[in-house]
Amino acid sequence: MSYYKIENLEQYFKHYKKSVREPRKFWGKIAEENFVWYQGWDKVFDFNMEESKFEWFLNGKLNIVKNCIDRHLAKRGDKTAIIFEPNNPDEPALEISYNELYNRVCKMANVLKEQGVKKGDRVCIYLPMIPELAISMLACARIGAVHSVIFAGFSSSAVSNRINDAGCNCVITSDGGFRGSRVIEIKSIIDEALESCNTVETVLVVNRTNSVVNMMEGRDKWLEPLLNQAIPNNVAQVMDAEDPLFILYTSGSTGQPKGMVHTTAGYMVQTGYTFKNVFDYQENDIFWCTADIGWITGHSYILYGPLLNGGTTVLFEGVPSFPNPGRFWDVIDKFKVNQFYTAPTALRSLMAEDYKFVNSHDLSSLRVIGSVGEPINEEAWHWYNDHVGKKKCPIVDTWWQTETGCILISPLPFITPTKPTYATLPLPGIQPVLMDDKRNEILDNQVDGSLCIKFPWPAMARTIWNNHDRYKETYFSQFPGKYFTGDRALRDEVGYYRITGREDDVVIVSGHNLGTAPIEDAINEHPAIAESAVVGFKHPIKGNDLYGYITLKMQGEYRDRENLKKEINEHISSHIGPIAKLGKIQFVESLPKTRSGKIMRRILRSIANGETKEFGDISTLINPEVLDSIIKNKE
Repeated sequence: MSYYKIENLEQYFKHYKKSVREPRKFWGKIAEENFVWYQGWDKVFDFNMEESKFEWFLNGKLNIVKNCIDRHLAKRGDKTAIIFEPNNPDEPALEISYNELYNRVCKMANVLKEQGVKKGDRVCIYLPMIPELAISMLACARIGAVHSVIFAGFSSSAVSNRINDAGCNCVITSDGGFRGSRVIEIKSIIDEALESCNTVETVLVVNRTNSVVNMMEGRDKWLEPLLNQAIPNNVAQVMDAEDPLFILYTSGSTGQPKGMVHTTAGYMVQTGYTFKNVFDYQENDIFWCTADIGWITGHSYILYGPLLNGGTTVLFEGVPSFPNPGRFWDVIDKFKVNQFYTAPTALRSLMAEDYKFVNSHDLSSLRVIGSVGEPINEEAWHWYNDHVGKKKCPIVDTWWQTETGCILISPLPFITPTKPTYATLPLPGIQPVLMDDKRNEILDNQVDGSLCIKFPWPAMARTIWNNHDRYKETYFSQFPGKYFTGDRALRDEVGYYRITGREDDVVIVSGHNLGTAPIEDAINEHPAIAESAVVGFKHPIKGNDLYGYITLKMQGEYRDRENLKKEINEHISSHIGPIAKLGKIQFVESLPKTRSGKIMRRILRSIANGETKEFGDISTLINPEVLDSIIKNKE
């Protein structure tokens, strides 16, 4: 019996039990039967929870790009691998076959090698959603370089922090990018970032917008002429199962962003497996995930997951509102998309538009529709089901994280009965538990607790780049012997899981995980600011937005508070990026603090959300009198 595809609910339970009772046999069979290896493994997995060390397919040798492209060429060479839909709907779409993708990736791999990039080197990729982004990632993986994709909406400061942390010696970027009606300057952001980076030797520049940009002699090179001279063949580098594949930065609740390290074999096996099952992918389907590749969703379910299964994946450069709010439905209609995977934020924004934008399109090709990035609220779930899925397409409400590498909890389409707001059941190999504040496992139903995973899985991040102690502390110290997700959840009477929120100071805004500590650091650099506290509050479209409580150094000095608010958000934009701007700003005389000096963000979060009656225990506050003033002057 193959474990790779689950066909019905009975088989799900059989596979799940096998994955828990005999994980070595379960994952070993999936890896052996569905992927190609230069050399088999000695042991399926080994781990030490105390040291937070995990290894899968030990001493196995492979290359993920050989599995994504090369092995498909004989049977699927002429099949479309990537459909590129440009920002401007009047610009023709581009369909890249597996044969063409092979040639383009090989050329890019050879260009990187000619520029001195070697196995183990880190390459920063700061590109808009264009084919060169996917091709650059695959080229890095082909030669054994570690790609570190940075979302092309981050500021120069955020980019330089990530480049320096990873020690990148090469950057792949573009002159600019298109986003709706705007042209985004990209090369200038890289130029500014590299003023404080000393490891970068080469910058390769894609010409996307025909913008005039500065090119530093000896460092900056236009990519196209180099590709034109490159050979379209390249032997894929032999990689060890545990060699790093990529570093992807995610917001931390404190300090620097965390460079999550994903390795080759385990990530490949489980990403391919989850894509096939969660989306019920069939041979000739067209799959579309609307995420940006700068996030883990794009890595796993725009690029690697679909290509590992020989699929056709849509790469969309634009935004859902340009040139009108019907753009998503235009694309589905145009390419006859079968699986559509998007964020609740996008759905809520489109719900607010005239229903004619969705109802005027032929969406009959859709078979599975999915949600990612944050829990989907019930109203959005029903709108999605009624107007997009036409009550015929199961909704896969997926739960996972940058750290997990792939989907861990999700319905299986046409198999798992769905329930609005519930991610439902864990996928095979995933053993979730809920823990109480005393570190005891919660066995009752409908009780909120800390969501943990009690057994390793193949695609999990192995460490934080150059900081394994932080990895141990963040994910394995709160509940010894278990991975702590940072999320809270409850479980219903049939075992379905519902994610109820975050435990730490990370706020999910429009599907983006934003750590509040770096935002506060940026705010506090403004010369007028004495101190700040940033929390999340509920937002009808974004899911959550950011609320900033700010104290000034001289309370009476800045009389034009509206201008100061603009300056603060401009400061955040320049240090982190526009995605981290505050939705509301309230100037306060002082922040509520404990006697040890800790800001009581729990109370500020309650006030921001209009919950001003019960704050729980405030006996530790040194200045409880400030609460009345904060509540009275709430934005």
